Amino acid sequence: METEHVGKLSIVEGEEHDDLCTTLVLHGEDHTMGNVVRHMLIKNPAVEFAGYSVPHPSENKINLRIQTYNTPCLSALYTALDDITDVCDHVLETIDKAEEKFQG
Repeated sequence: METEHVGKLSIVEGEEHDDLCTTLVLHGEDHTMGNVVRHMLIKNPAVEFAGYSVPHPSENKINLRIQTYNTPCLSALYTALDDITDVCDHVLETIDKAEEKFQG
């Protein structure tokens, strides 16, 4: 029972949730994104719990559960996504520098 989704993200309906504890659905994603997002969420000291599950192997979505101490869950998610972007940018820069060094 999730809300109708327009983009990649929706909130699960039918459960009690508030700003500090909620379950989100990321559409079009699998274990790859789920594990990365969970890892970045757990590194955030404001996050008490983060976990994900794939409801069924044939469904192309993940359920992401976030529980925080005093930060809204969506804020923690956006911080995690920004952190993932920063890590990816760093990896790309490192590869580019190594390639330039190799090319000579």
